[in-house]
Amino acid sequence: MKNKPINIAVIGCGYWGPNLIRNFRSTPGAKVKVICDMNVERLAQLKSLYPEVQTETEMDKVINDKSIDAVVIATPVRFHHKMAKAALEAGKHTFIEKPMASSSAECEELNAIADRDGLTLMIGHTFLYSSPVRKIKEIVDSGDIGQIQYISSRRLNLGLYQKDINVAWDLAPHDISIILYIMEETPLSVNCRGNCHVTPGIEDVTNMALTFRQNQLATIQNSWLDPRKVREMTIVGTRRMIVYDDVEPLEKIKIYDARVDRPPHYDTFAEFTYSYHYGDIYVPYVKQEEPLKVECKHFVDCISTGARAITDGHHGLQLVRILEASSASLKENGAAIYLEKEHGKQPIIQIKTGSRAGVNGNGNGHKNGNGHPVRKGVRAI
Repeated sequence: MKNKPINIAVIGCGYWGPNLIRNFRSTPGAKVKVICDMNVERLAQLKSLYPEVQTETEMDKVINDKSIDAVVIATPVRFHHKMAKAALEAGKHTFIEKPMASSSAECEELNAIADRDGLTLMIGHTFLYSSPVRKIKEIVDSGDIGQIQYISSRRLNLGLYQKDINVAWDLAPHDISIILYIMEETPLSVNCRGNCHVTPGIEDVTNMALTFRQNQLATIQNSWLDPRKVREMTIVGTRRMIVYDDVEPLEKIKIYDARVDRPPHYDTFAEFTYSYHYGDIYVPYVKQEEPLKVECKHFVDCISTGARAITDGHHGLQLVRILEASSASLKENGAAIYLEKEHGKQPIIQIKTGSRAGVNGNGNGHKNGNGHPVRKGVRAI
């Protein structure tokens, strides 16, 4: 692998595929040999941009091409498992765009194949390769903001509507991956509520809450129905606060020297006064570099060296389990779904989320034999 370029095939040339093609073409040690899509007009357009790249409409021909070393999958989620399994079983290193698959069971099967055969399996959680997120992690780990109290994230825009997954499965993986990276732990439970306004059965607005140990909370708001594009995350610590605005062209990170202190004791109501601290706002320098470029290089480096990817299949599985829990919570009107054993709740290995990932269906809950609704309460997953 070190003496010759890694031949890459990109399957899926719709919204995100062309960005992957562009970046892998410019990645040292890699060569985009084939691009595959069922849309011949789309292939012709890309062929005009990259004349040296072969085009193909049949996935099987790409998978069975022995000259291909790695396959990049940028298709709708419902195809991820089938395509990735075929690629891995053919001995190809595999890159899958987020989310990894439609269920944790599918993710586990892909991980088992990759681990068994010593193949690189990497998931496209692009924000973990961005300079601002890396800088935030550095600041948090240094202890500069104190202990994290809560994280609030908003990822909103008008469209792009998906047909097989809801807005949480579409947008929340970015926020969840950043939160897991910062917190370095799996949440104890997930709550999620949402509504379907445009397509029946597919939520276009959701609010998710992840509960962590030490009474820490992270909230994620996602929408396809907002007039503005919002990509904002606030991290509140006991000493300082960080605001990360990815839409901001230059000053993406701002650190606020602000906090609220509660009086240690008081004897009268007049003495009960909160102390508000307002200090300076600091904007740290962050080197501007395209995260997708870094991500593509990391995939190629992992193939060449045998190193485990930062966003490997096990990271992808962890994230899909949280998305599954959000779907279960949606079906139960926002009830807490436990991911780990906590407070006497036994975690369930797997749940059934219906034929489509992240689809609520707006059901009215389970009913008993007499047709009356059954109150299920808090569940574990």
